[in-house]
Amino acid sequence: MCGIVGLHVRDTALEPRLGALLTGMLGQMVDRGPDSAGVAVYGSPAFSPAGESTVSLLDAPAELAGTLSDALGIAVSTIDLAPTTVVHAPVPASLLADTVRTVAPAATVIGFGDDVTVLKGTGDPRDLAEHFGLPATSGWQGVGHTRMATESAVTAAGSHPFAVGPDQCLVHNGSFSNHLSIKRELEAEGVRFDSENDTEVGARFVAKHLSEGADLEKSLRLLRERFDGFYTLLVSTSDSFAVVRDPIACKPAIVAECDAYVAMASEFRALAGLPGIADAHIFEPEPERVYVWHR
Repeated sequence: MCGIVGLHVRDTALEPRLGALLTGMLGQMVDRGPDSAGVAVYGSPAFSPAGESTVSLLDAPAELAGTLSDALGIAVSTIDLAPTTVVHAPVPASLLADTVRTVAPAATVIGFGDDVTVLKGTGDPRDLAEHFGLPATSGWQGVGHTRMATESAVTAAGSHPFAVGPDQCLVHNGSFSNHLSIKRELEAEGVRFDSENDTEVGARFVAKHLSEGADLEKSLRLLRERFDGFYTLLVSTSDSFAVVRDPIACKPAIVAECDAYVAMASEFRALAGLPGIADAHIFEPEPERVYVWHR
């Protein structure tokens, strides 16, 4: 049992409140996942400064900024939110991520892109949100997850979101029963993994199909066809926000849609504090149907 929350802002007037609203939503899901949590924020000027790419990582060495600056020949800045470190540099995101992996091979890249920052940790999700400074964070989209570990150990690396492609994130409530066979297939095709978590297999599968030219809806349809188990997924990209459930909709999900935003959560109580919720169209996503909203 885990908790999912997500907020896709349509009204720019709400962007300064994104982090505060997401914090409130996350706090309502603590009892669904008290051992660890993670969030991904899109469009934060503080976390994703204009003209720079961003890489989020775990277990960064203390000298990382200097080492990266020497390797890239430019100034690199970091934000220490241990166990997460956020790195910024005016180079392509893929180059920055690859350079981080080269100079800090013991670290784990947990997100990269031009618009997204991923923050993960263990402990009470409410405490983590405060530690990350989430209540004061602005942006146009955010996803969050509170985890109750079932398939792997309680670690920051095992927490969600899994963000394995550029500006892509996936959070998951449930379990995939055939993930090991799909993982072996992906590894045979050269895909590398950072954890034993079944969710990472789903994230790598989606990222692979996106990189090969499929859009998000098609990628999730392919996942639905290949993966067995009980699941609700929330997937975000640089311009999209998507939800899909398993064929019998075993895991809970609720969506609220209005002119100002689209919001999704595992339970309605995480949506109840949103502005204008009384006038929103509220519905439970249908089994197997892929819902996608675009920026």
